[in-house]
Amino acid sequence: MEVDTVLVKVASRCNINCSYCYVYNMGDDGWKDMPALMSQETIEALSSALKTLCSDQSTPFATVLHGGEPLMMGARRLAYLLSKLRGVLPLTHPLCIQTNGTLITDEILDTCAAHHVAISISIDGPKPVNDKFRIGHKGESTFEKLVAGIDRLRNHPKATQLYSGLLAVIDPLSDPAEVYWFLKKLGAPSVDFLHRDGNHSNLPFGKESFESVEYGTWLSELFDTYLSDTSPIKIRFLDDLMKISMGGRGVKEGIGQKSYGILIVETDGALTKNDTLKSSFDGADKFETHWNVRNDQLSKIVKTEEFSKYHRLQVPSAIQCKTCPQLASCGGGMPLHRWHDKNGYDNPSVYCNDQKYLIQKINTRLKEEGVIS
Repeated sequence: MEVDTVLVKVASRCNINCSYCYVYNMGDDGWKDMPALMSQETIEALSSALKTLCSDQSTPFATVLHGGEPLMMGARRLAYLLSKLRGVLPLTHPLCIQTNGTLITDEILDTCAAHHVAISISIDGPKPVNDKFRIGHKGESTFEKLVAGIDRLRNHPKATQLYSGLLAVIDPLSDPAEVYWFLKKLGAPSVDFLHRDGNHSNLPFGKESFESVEYGTWLSELFDTYLSDTSPIKIRFLDDLMKISMGGRGVKEGIGQKSYGILIVETDGALTKNDTLKSSFDGADKFETHWNVRNDQLSKIVKTEEFSKYHRLQVPSAIQCKTCPQLASCGGGMPLHRWHDKNGYDNPSVYCNDQKYLIQKINTRLKEEGVIS
């Protein structure tokens, strides 16, 4: 068992208020007990812990700064954090920031460039799509500030090094072709599309029932648009499904049967489970053991039975999944999408039928093109 990703919550608050956010608007309020920003002492402890992890495992891992909104740290504190992290993380170990883009400044970009930090920005589509859910605390638009941040990033002298891509949450009521062509115009090298958080007890937005395929239909139309583009941007979700259909392997959690070692570090240094589990129930991301980067060795944590039990959650337990011919491609989806208040995670993904619909669409197209038999 080795670590693939260390996701660091450097800020527990956010300057905008996306209505679908699992951190603030899905019933879990653990963020209220966290420091607003990671302290200098915790940054030093984190750096020491990551330095030890580099020595303990030979395989590189990625470190992703997250939140809340990580750029709420401000340029000076961010520069201190990045200098500490890059001081112990060689360039073989990716260092990334996931941001809503509204707080990007030239000073921040210069700092990220100096420390070889890649930046991914969250945006859901053109203004009507983006501002449907990604709004300010007073309900105001975030679109103009967001696009201005992307433009600033694109125009930076080190843009090729800095700009890693966009992340978009799917609105099944939007036009997938319109969303695709808009995001492509933003010059991103890749786009990662995410399903909305939800489960069997709290159906995702736009999904009528477990049997319905609103998201599968949307992604299938996106797939058609994707293949019609003679110079497409990368879409990791679709690329993974195609690679698996052709005998390869995916690189994204929730697709295929590969599992990943993911550590979450809170602003106080505490270690938690994947924070998307917050959408299941209040406290779903908490371990029984109170680990912290100030006191505990990361490589030892991932070898404990408690962490192994959490890691095994990535593997679906429902008999419907274990006997499904599409399991090699689907992988059972994300654990948070399997939750039901009555029997926990022992269910297929709430997106099961959407996945089957999309995988069938992809396989049919690949057969028509003579890529697979």
